[in-house]
Amino acid sequence: MKWILILLFCIATIDTKAQLLNTTTKQVAPYKQFPTLPPIYLVLPDSTILTKESLKKQPTLIMYFSPDCDHCLKQMDEMNARMNDFKNIQWILATNQLMEPLIGFIEKYKLANYPNIKAGRDAKFNLPGFYRIKSLPYFALYDKKGNLITTFESNTKVDKILKAFKKP
Repeated sequence: MKWILILLFCIATIDTKAQLLNTTTKQVAPYKQFPTLPPIYLVLPDSTILTKESLKKQPTLIMYFSPDCDHCLKQMDEMNARMNDFKNIQWILATNQLMEPLIGFIEKYKLANYPNIKAGRDAKFNLPGFYRIKSLPYFALYDKKGNLITTFESNTKVDKILKAFKKP
């Protein structure tokens, strides 16, 4: 009889732990709880720091990427061909990679020619956890007031991104 009670107690304990674990993994992502611009801390190639407070009050595209990711390079090729369509949108390109590959990426796409684009290193690794990023490239779109419009994960058609910015 004692063994049956001990067995039932163990089963109940395991079941309770499983339910608690399942509940915590289903928590809402921070970007959904706080649908405004996230705490940004990017180290730019010139060693200046870009923060949320230093952003302009205009539509903003945050793109999390890796300079050596084939999907990210393909996405950037498509976006680079349409730069004029993005001229009124502030771009924040963030990576957790080292500065050297980032500088190569900036040079390859001539990003220094576009004053609306800032690319930097997410030195504090804030953004992947905030968005719960699972694949790259990752996009978060914000209106001029800093409110979240939508997010996209993985390669996304340029027209789809631009259309999202035009929605009221």
